[in-house]
Amino acid sequence: MGSPWKPFLILSVISGLSDFARAVAARPISYAAVLRMKQDSSLSVLTPRSRLPHSHSGGLGNPGWPAISILPPSALTLLSSQEDHRSEESLEFGPVFIQEPDDIIFSLGSGERKVMLHCEARGNPPPTYSWYINGTRVDSDTDYRYSFIDGDLIITNASEITDFGKYQCRSENSFGSILSRDALLQFAYLGAFSTKSRGAVSVREGQGVVLMCSPPPHSPEIIYSWVFNEFPSFVAEDSRRFISQDTGNLYISKVQPSDVGSYICLVKNPVTNARVLSPPTPLTLKTDGVMGEYEPKIEVHFPSSVLAAKGVTVRLECFALGNPVPTITWRKINGNIPKRARLRKSQAVLEIPNIQQDDSGVYECKAENPRGGTAFKGHLQVYTLPQWVRMINDTQMDSGEKLQWECKAISRPRPTYRWLRNGLPLASQGRVEIMNGELSIHKVQQTDSGMYQCVAENKYGAIYSNAELKILASAPVFFHNPVRVIATLGKDAFLECKPRASPKPRIAWKREDRRIQPNKRIILLRNNTLKIVNSSRADEGNYVCRAENQLGSAELTAVLWVKEAMRVVLSPSKVEVTVGESVVLSCKATHDTSLDVAFQWFFNQKPIIFQQDGNHFEYIQTVRAKQSSTVDLMIRSILLRHAGKYGCRAQTSADSVFTEAELLVRGPPGPPGVVIVEEITDHTATLSWTRGLDNHSPISTYNLQARSPFSLGWQTVKTDPDPVTGDMESAMAVELNPWVEYEFRVVASNAIGTGDPSAPSRRVRTKEAVPSVAPSNVSGGDGRRHELVISWEPVSEEFQNGEGFGYIVAFRANGTRGWKEKMVTSADSTTYKYRDETFPPLTPFEVKVGVYNNKGDGPFSQVVIIHSAEGEPREPPSDVKAYSISSSEIRVAWKPPSPGPGKPKGYEVQFWKETEQEESGKKQRTVKNETFMILTGLDGNSQYLITVKGFNNIGQGPACAAIEARTKKYPPVQPPVNLAWIQEGNNVSLSWEPVKAKENESDVIGYMVLVKQEGRGYNQVTRTINPSTVLSLPEGGTYIIEVRSLSEGGEGAASAQIRLVTSSGVRAKSRQCSVHRTPASLTWTALLLVLLVP
Repeated sequence: MGSPWKPFLILSVISGLSDFARAVAARPISYAAVLRMKQDSSLSVLTPRSRLPHSHSGGLGNPGWPAISILPPSALTLLSSQEDHRSEESLEFGPVFIQEPDDIIFSLGSGERKVMLHCEARGNPPPTYSWYINGTRVDSDTDYRYSFIDGDLIITNASEITDFGKYQCRSENSFGSILSRDALLQFAYLGAFSTKSRGAVSVREGQGVVLMCSPPPHSPEIIYSWVFNEFPSFVAEDSRRFISQDTGNLYISKVQPSDVGSYICLVKNPVTNARVLSPPTPLTLKTDGVMGEYEPKIEVHFPSSVLAAKGVTVRLECFALGNPVPTITWRKINGNIPKRARLRKSQAVLEIPNIQQDDSGVYECKAENPRGGTAFKGHLQVYTLPQWVRMINDTQMDSGEKLQWECKAISRPRPTYRWLRNGLPLASQGRVEIMNGELSIHKVQQTDSGMYQCVAENKYGAIYSNAELKILASAPVFFHNPVRVIATLGKDAFLECKPRASPKPRIAWKREDRRIQPNKRIILLRNNTLKIVNSSRADEGNYVCRAENQLGSAELTAVLWVKEAMRVVLSPSKVEVTVGESVVLSCKATHDTSLDVAFQWFFNQKPIIFQQDGNHFEYIQTVRAKQSSTVDLMIRSILLRHAGKYGCRAQTSADSVFTEAELLVRGPPGPPGVVIVEEITDHTATLSWTRGLDNHSPISTYNLQARSPFSLGWQTVKTDPDPVTGDMESAMAVELNPWVEYEFRVVASNAIGTGDPSAPSRRVRTKEAVPSVAPSNVSGGDGRRHELVISWEPVSEEFQNGEGFGYIVAFRANGTRGWKEKMVTSADSTTYKYRDETFPPLTPFEVKVGVYNNKGDGPFSQVVIIHSAEGEPREPPSDVKAYSISSSEIRVAWKPPSPGPGKPKGYEVQFWKETEQEESGKKQRTVKNETFMILTGLDGNSQYLITVKGFNNIGQGPACAAIEARTKKYPPVQPPVNLAWIQEGNNVSLSWEPVKAKENESDVIGYMVLVKQEGRGYNQVTRTINPSTVLSLPEGGTYIIEVRSLSEGGEGAASAQIRLVTSSGVRAKSRQCSVHRTPASLTWTALLLVLLVP
């Protein structure tokens, strides 16, 4: 049936909601918990679970959950679904696995031999657990090594002999039991090699050999390597030597003298990390000769049939002995080796990661050398574990119904299916039919309740799908009794009879103690609803539905009221407005005075959500009269998208009426349809389009727009005809540029405005034409001697008009006849240089530049006069003078050469010490055309030689004769010392010892006192010729003071700094202090600051 227990439970809550709400007001409760409230404790209550319930349709009840809108607001809050742990504490259901046991590889090398297998399930009542090993129940009473903690199995002193195998967990409560997946328990160990010594292996040089590993007992698979002579010298694998990870043997395809020695096989267990070494195997060479060449012989290869699980990495080995050393190649028969495959160990191993079904097939490895070749083939097959396509779900049914379950899985090889009930095999018998993954139970009974499992398996694994079956059984119950039914006069009335009952009850209707016999007006529907056709006032009254099954009976009284039909008028019925305007639609309903009416507005059949579109829609409150109610809908700031049908629905508990009005919105036209370029020439394009919506205002004109790579967005183009009227669907765009790629679109306008543009047309290129635009800004000059340099501004690609674009440069000496023409083939060129050794400097030329392309020659520019290059400067600068500014600076000045050809654009000054060569001198150039320069970074008290020459774009002119200048002596390195001061308020009297210059230093000519406010730059500089001064400092600051000597060589070293503080409004006195600083170090001999506040 359609989950009849659900409406039963909801109705029970509604009937007693007030009392229950008060009882649980202090504690939140979930919807599932509310379902537990029931008036009849004999009724079975099913639980929402992690497995979603699957309901069978039957004769009673509505399928699924009832509409929540039938509940009052308080019930909506109470019945909010909160599937939390509190609901599961009170709901009863069978076991559901939370955790199933996993495969375990247990290391016997661990200190404590204790294995734990995990199993956890939830259920109500809480489930109990039992365990099985290889199908036999684990009994902790008879074997002390087994113990249980909740659902977990703990094995103490685990042994690979007694405890190896498959384990299953069984979880059980009063609703049934389920079995977990199989978990394989394996033990990791690594035995020891036999201590028996191994005999020597003797072969000829050039012969192949196989050294056997013969590994000890182990589990799981181990990793092999070989030691040569002594640990840790391992055998390196290459094309001649190979270690098989399948057999562990060492293969040497061709023995060399360097291979002679002792070989030890080392094996490692990757789980326990244990390692053991075999006894050594000596390898010696026979003395009876060298082995000749022979063809390859494959000694190690993959099996002829390889099975691999999908997703794993497959390794196929192939190695051969032979002389010369064979090469290994791989191929896949009738297919390609996967691209993700990799060749390892000199191609002896083909490795395929993440193996897929498409990788199945026959693989061949081939070994070849000059003596011959051999091959081996093997079939790789990929298998997959079962995976569910369809699972079974929890189901509740009425007794007597038919259960139909189907589970389906996919795998390779194909899976087989078996069914379990409460952990035991289920077979076809009596009412039970099993056909692979399908289970059918006819006429289910209470005894069929329980936990069911569908098992899909192949030889590589099994998966389980679990579900609970509950069979319902209850006497008929009505939870809303009586019920009130309101019908509309003249329309059909429906009286429902939907009791909660299982099995399906018998239904009978009566009125005034007389059984109702169906006729043309009174019809009993298949769902037991009583239908009264064309109801009238005479049909009002009480109707009784009686429901009865073998468990009991119940009656429902339905009270029928017949009311006048409601009428609705929506005005105006059709409205025309313009974009931006507003309109009000009014909906008036006449109805029975005893009934309340509710209104709802719709737009194009969808409810209007006023909270989301409050900028345009407003619901104007209901106006209630005696027998009518009215509501208004205001639509403001109307847009084109608001055009359509507006509906008003008025609804009472008796009936519902819906009516519509149409709103037409006038606005700018919609975008025209697809724009097609019908014909294209060099200057025109013929366009056609389809009309768009006129939005209830006739289209007056069309505007054609174009866009090219050279335009700033879309630009209106001229048309033929002009204007393009609204009745046209074709026009010509004119005055386009040749050989330019264009897109076109069309925009329509009407009396209200301009609409959105059409979609762009496809890109088209106009045809080629002769160039029509000449280069601009033709000029020239500069260049080297005997050169004529001509420059111009290139023509934009937009105006090149075709392929093969270039320039024609024409020139002639001024006053001569006949033009020289030169072709410049690059469209991006901006200059042309012509050289003639006979050109005198500054020879005037007439110049013009034209254009051409594949279609022909275009126009020339205007003729301009350009002079040839003037040449490098001819004369050196004159009146060159130099004098020292300081110990590191010399100022050089000169006059430019007399005017004439070769005017300098700048000057270069070269300088060097008299003890140096001129070639090693440094060079500096002036900024622009300055006629002086200050040379810096010079050595003090040194004689320098200086020359000056002019230069321009052509080259350099001659240098003047070298002049001499000596830098001044260095300034004193001795700083002022023994600074002493007296501070009275803001005035500071400062003195120091005079600085005495050494013989190689400039004489002291004065001193400089620098004052800066702390955190800022110097803001006061005082110069004096005496070793003392008086400073006046601003109030309210901290000041740093230092003293430097002044000389012709520049500033001397700075004294030690002193720090003084001035205070605003406070007169402070400071006694004399002194600071001493030697040239080598700084020592504060005394610093004392006393503030005297009067």
